[in-house]
Amino acid sequence: MSIPTYIRPIVLGFLLWPSLLLAQSKERVLPDSLTLEQCIEYAISNKPDVKQARIDEAIGERDIKASLSDWLPQVSARYTLLHNIKQQTTVFGDNVVTIGTKHNSNILFEANQTLYSNDVLLASRSAKYNRLQLDQNTQDVKINAVVDVSKAFFDILLTQEQLRIYDENIAREEKQYKDAFARFESGLVDKTDYQRASITLANSRSQRRGTEESLKAKYTYLKELMGFPANAKLQLVFNNALMQQQIQIDTTQQVAYANRVEYQQLEAQQHVLKLNTNYYRYGFLPTVNAFINYSPVYFNNNFSDLYNTAYPTSTVGLQASIPIFQGTRRIQNLKRAQLLEERLVISMEDTRNRINTEYQTALANYKSDLVEWETQRENAKLAEEVYDVIKLQYDEGVKAYVDLIVAETSLRAAQLIYYNALYRVLASKLDLQRALGTIEVQ
Repeated sequence: MSIPTYIRPIVLGFLLWPSLLLAQSKERVLPDSLTLEQCIEYAISNKPDVKQARIDEAIGERDIKASLSDWLPQVSARYTLLHNIKQQTTVFGDNVVTIGTKHNSNILFEANQTLYSNDVLLASRSAKYNRLQLDQNTQDVKINAVVDVSKAFFDILLTQEQLRIYDENIAREEKQYKDAFARFESGLVDKTDYQRASITLANSRSQRRGTEESLKAKYTYLKELMGFPANAKLQLVFNNALMQQQIQIDTTQQVAYANRVEYQQLEAQQHVLKLNTNYYRYGFLPTVNAFINYSPVYFNNNFSDLYNTAYPTSTVGLQASIPIFQGTRRIQNLKRAQLLEERLVISMEDTRNRINTEYQTALANYKSDLVEWETQRENAKLAEEVYDVIKLQYDEGVKAYVDLIVAETSLRAAQLIYYNALYRVLASKLDLQRALGTIEVQ
């Protein structure tokens, strides 16, 4: 039955509606204005390294389940079809007798249940720690994502503040250039004042242009860290005052090795190695299986009549396999496993020392950067006050134009140094938090 013409647009709309909704939902998922917390959240959901870590977890979980599946009954079937080209013969007295038939076939159904196995027992006991190691690896990747994205975010904010400072300076310098040129035309000063103003203005515009170009590259880098589409627009939102309020951190905290995910990974690995050592220690124990099978057998000299009659057999039993002598393989593997445990103990001690060094270094850098930031904040305020005074004196004809240029250059340098110090203290705070193992991830 054909659909009436006036109904077809309605039917087409219903068919396309789910696709339209899906397309709109995908567009809404991609924000163009993000805070630092939202950038981190987006990175943890979309960064390729984090996605790969999650896939590694899924792969590891499949490996664990595959190993544990040996505890379940193993059922198999086997089919055999034979054609005896030359049948076996034997001698009974003086007679030579042909044995068997030309065609043989059988189907074997067998179920096997493991009752005890050192291999499967190791898989069961180590599954918990294998899962823990997979989760810890993902946590490590997330922590690195938090630190990297945060530093890239702060770097962009620093560059934006530099652009704002350049814009303010350029606005002042343009006015100074016009004022100096007007004074030159009025005969109040010679042309060197407005020439100096022109040079200063050109340099500021050039520096701003270079900073603006670097900002594009920094946005691209942040998008890469976040897993954000390269061609999509990204705008950052931040509260400068709130960010400065969050600079402080408790520097009396003591480093706790157990808080570091790297040390947690070594502890989980230590459990696995102990289980592995026990595996070789008790390797002399037998592997015990229970089994049952059923096999219908067919034989006939005529292939067409082969499956007319079945001669079934069935068995149920218990099987134990005991390793008696393996050429000292078990002993050598046991010694090797014990050496691996000793090696890991040394590695854990080295990791504790490394963590302590990272903590002391991060703490020293943070304290130094914090003092530098506080100092440069006061210097920026003083430089602004000095510039205001020099500008007023220049307008009144008390100071020369070169003094105004020096004051303005000092102001711009003090402001740029202040924001560089702000970025460094924020970055060193992140390093200190990572050294303490206090960075929280979802």
